[in-house]
Formats: sequence, structure tokens, C-alpha cells
Amino acid sequence: MTDRMARALDVRAELICDFARSALFSHTFAEGMKLVDETAAYLDGAGRRESKLLSRSAALAYAAESMRLTTRLMQMASWLLVQRAVSEGEMSPEAACAPNYRLAEEPASGDPSPGLPATMRSLLARSTTLFGRVRHLDRRVYGEESGTQQAHPILEQIEKLRGAFETG
Repeated sequence: MTDRMARALDVRAELICDFARSALFSHTFAEGMKLVDETAAYLDGAGRRESKLLSRSAALAYAAESMRLTTRLMQMASWLLVQRAVSEGEMSPEAACAPNYRLAEEPASGDPSPGLPATMRSLLARSTTLFGRVRHLDRRVYGEESGTQQAHPILEQIEKLRGAFETG
């Protein structure tokens, strides 16, 4: 590994740590975990009762959407917990860069069935919005766009500055 590559990795690690310790991350973490708790309580309580009152087709839609909802929230919670582990020094920023910690593209889904309970529709909408924000943060922090690895814009600028001082 060249010195230039090593410096770029050091800068990337510093950027990841800075993000993991930021107010933006803290706010997003709290919001995400609150939504996970709220969803779990709903699905185990009122949601279970409401789903029993639905028509057969609405009950099938409820089951499918609750699976999508829990999958989305678990992916997001996992990502948030990795960032917290970096912040607390339990995981290195380099380890957090592993592809298995990145958020996957979420398959496009239409509007949830109007036959679903209002609380379920609200949880679906809020989780989709938050997942989109977290996915954006994932791509920005780790320098990826559209699933392909690209240099982080800040790293590119730092390398240009270093190159200018090294050659001058």
C-alpha cells in the first residue's frame, strides 16, 4: 500500500468516526430506535388485534407489509448499531466499511393498501422515509453512490491538496 493510499484510508477512518460521534448521528440513532420500539409494540399489541378484524385480502396485505416493515427496520437498526459501535470504539471504522454493513437497495413498493389500519400505514410511511435518510447517510459517509464504490468527495479534495504541496 502506498503512502497516499494509507493517508486516504486514515482520512476516511477519521470521517467515519466524526460522523459516528456527530449530533446528526445521535439524532438519527434515537429516531430509528424509537421507531423500532414503537413498531414492535404496535405489531405485538394493537396491530395484532387490528389485523384480526381485517378482510382476508387486507389481512394478507397486512402480513406482507409487516414483513417488509420489520425487515426495513432491522436493516436500519443494524446499520445504526454499527455506527454506534464505531463511536464507542468497539469497532474500527475500517471494519464498518465492510460491504455486509452497507444498506441494500430497498425494492420499490407501491402505496400500502388503503385497507390497512391507519397506524400501520403511518409506520410504513415513516419507516420508508427514515430508511431513505439513513441509506443516504450510508452512501455519503462511506463514499458510495448507486451501489458502486466511488471516492468520497472530501477525500478527493484532501488528496488534491496533498498532491499540490508534495509536488511544489
